[in-house]
Amino acid sequence: MPNFSKRQFLKTFTGISAVSMLDIENLLAKTAKIPAQKLAEDEAFWQQIRTAYNFTHDFIHLENGYYSLASNEVLEAYIQHIRDVNKVSSYYMRTRQFDDKLVSRKQLAELLGCSHEELIITRNTTESLDTIIAGFSWKEGDEAIMAEQDYGAMLDMFKLQARRFGIVNKMVSVPNHPKSDEEIVEVYEKAITPKTRLLMICHLINITGQILPVKKIVEMAHRHGVEVMVDGAHAFGHLDFKIEELGGCDYYGSSLHKWLGNPLGAGILYVRKDKIKQIWQLYGDMGFADDDIRKLNHTGTIPVATDLAIQDAIKFHQKIGIQRKEARLRFLQKYWTDKVRDNPNIILNTPKEAFRCCGIANVGVKGKTPSELSKLLFEKYKIFTVAIANQKANVMGVRVTPHLYTTTAELDAFVKALNEIAG
Repeated sequence: MPNFSKRQFLKTFTGISAVSMLDIENLLAKTAKIPAQKLAEDEAFWQQIRTAYNFTHDFIHLENGYYSLASNEVLEAYIQHIRDVNKVSSYYMRTRQFDDKLVSRKQLAELLGCSHEELIITRNTTESLDTIIAGFSWKEGDEAIMAEQDYGAMLDMFKLQARRFGIVNKMVSVPNHPKSDEEIVEVYEKAITPKTRLLMICHLINITGQILPVKKIVEMAHRHGVEVMVDGAHAFGHLDFKIEELGGCDYYGSSLHKWLGNPLGAGILYVRKDKIKQIWQLYGDMGFADDDIRKLNHTGTIPVATDLAIQDAIKFHQKIGIQRKEARLRFLQKYWTDKVRDNPNIILNTPKEAFRCCGIANVGVKGKTPSELSKLLFEKYKIFTVAIANQKANVMGVRVTPHLYTTTAELDAFVKALNEIAG
């Protein structure tokens, strides 16, 4: 990651030019009948959407997957929520916060396609999934299955349970370029034994952008009596889906500061209704029944404005429309990857098939370590990416995550830089 001096850091953000608020409704009304796939290629349309965001012009930002900035509309609403709550402080916390949070929960549940009684608001995906991993009634010898491509924080939580309870963690590796869904399903199925209790999979692998066949994996695991926990950190607000389409997965976690565009500090945890009772809460909140998901949501005093902003983020997200959003993000990824895929010195760690990926991709250059490539892209070309060096997962490159405000001209600059570096 590039290092900014204090002066450079301040210059980056004080140099951001203010943009006007965009009347999304009028713009979308004019394009309502245009298919999402066709609109995805309309640069004039997305140039107007671009003005709904306030972003730096000091570099090309292609690392939006870690934290996807909120639109101006959401950001202004969030700041107003902070002011409104601050005016009355404790009065709001004692009289309104739980009712308002329930509204946010219900809207999120509708977006995911589940009951609000199966969903809570957390701080992020890590908190969500670690709540499940730590809440299992593990016994010595129990097995859990996960992949080298999974997120490190959850892998560490499984390691902690191994130390604490003596469970066995079985690692598999997902191929970067699978020949079929069945190849991926088989990778997980081969690791299952009669002792397997939980299988963790990514909906969309964070380091490569590969979309896994979640429904097929879940149905396979359930046939063996194994529960499935899905890491949806990069899928919610990015892909057009409902929870019912995932084969009846038992647990699902995601972050709202990534592709939904909420301010930092909010995530979701879905627990299928019949699984809630068996999960132990991390904190000793005895105010809810064992089968009430709120038992898992003891947080103490939190920044409530973040939870309030969820409603604003959902509103903006729905103005754009998930079909348009997914189509644009996939178009941007295919736009640049198709231009470099045939370069023999460039390595793409993301599948070529459109249905196996969307906005995220990973690229490496022969002869350059991921950190060298990331540093060179930023220092010489002013393009911000993130280095991913995971030899066990066979992923050595930089992750590239454009946003709705990203232009094809910016991606052309990125392609030019890659080709120059690759030679």
